[in-house]
Amino acid sequence: MKIQPRVVSFVALLLLLYTAINFYLGWRLTEWLAAAGIGYSVPWFWISYAIIAFGYLGGRLPLPGALKLAGRLLKVIGSYYVFLMEAGLILFLLTDLVRLLIWTTGGRVADYIVYAGGAVLVLLAVLLLVGSRNAWSPVVREHSLPVDKPAPGEQREWTIAVASDIHLGNLVGRKHLRRLVDRVNAMKPDLILLPGDVIDDSLEPFLRNRMADLLAELRAKHGVFAVLGNHEYYGGHIEQYVAEMSKIGIRVLRDECADIAGRLYVAGRKDKTAEAAGGRLSAKQLTENLDLGKPVVLMDHQPTGFAQAAEAGVDLLLSGHTHRGQFWPNHLFTKRLFELDWGYMRKSAMHVVVSSGFGSWGPPIRLGSRSEIIKLTLKLQ
Repeated sequence: MKIQPRVVSFVALLLLLYTAINFYLGWRLTEWLAAAGIGYSVPWFWISYAIIAFGYLGGRLPLPGALKLAGRLLKVIGSYYVFLMEAGLILFLLTDLVRLLIWTTGGRVADYIVYAGGAVLVLLAVLLLVGSRNAWSPVVREHSLPVDKPAPGEQREWTIAVASDIHLGNLVGRKHLRRLVDRVNAMKPDLILLPGDVIDDSLEPFLRNRMADLLAELRAKHGVFAVLGNHEYYGGHIEQYVAEMSKIGIRVLRDECADIAGRLYVAGRKDKTAEAAGGRLSAKQLTENLDLGKPVVLMDHQPTGFAQAAEAGVDLLLSGHTHRGQFWPNHLFTKRLFELDWGYMRKSAMHVVVSSGFGSWGPPIRLGSRSEIIKLTLKLQ
């Protein structure tokens, strides 16, 4: 594959910016250590800091067998650092504004450095604890959705459990997955739907930790269905992933529709990532041969194309992907990028539900969002 110079330039610019941010934070930390009278070795500080700062990137590189454990550890430590870096940058920049004011008014900057640095470190610890609690303590959000279509048969209400963006891997593992299985099964759902990013890039930890054994415990009257997310594509092992899911009775819909007992349809699109590698069907192409007198539920990992899905006769569109920014203030960006980045909206006659996800990408930290499972009650006429 030919490497585009524009891509190389963009990646180089991002790495330069990332390095600059981390140099600024490291400099602020050394300044605080000096002002507080805490001794340290300058070379060892910067070596250790660089390893942690670039740990998440380094831990994602393919490593030989002897170094795989070290790579996993680096990835875990580095993922937490990603949060600390973003939060620390915001907090230190705020303290710098106050510092500038003190300096211009002739105040004692040295004393301020000690107290401000200490306050930033305490705040980071508090945010880390609160964010971890939000990530590991899922909530169940419920929506009752009327659909103006007759119920084929006697069943007028359908209970649908939805869990997007589980991100099973080295960080989100069996313990968090157990929470999902127990809470979803307690709903006694008619359907369980997983709208993408079930795994976090690599299939290796999913297999190594036998997470499929737990996923296999999900129970629904009419089955469990999933679609591909961007992270399944990033991992590059889609066929193996689909095969593993099939072994435990979970059907991954790739531009396919499933007829559920002749009563409703569950359709699943390939992720938007597929548009750059072979393409994917439109919502209209997916539904053109369906009996639109029956309810149609569509899973599309990334929340885009609402109008097109509504025009195609979809009654309920389910997405994830955004994590609602995962931690503040990232939701300000996702809110601008997507028509709906989290929650519920009505698009013509179609219901849209976008989940903030059950797992997490990168650091298992959530601020301004929660790990969630969605319980839907579809009410037919």
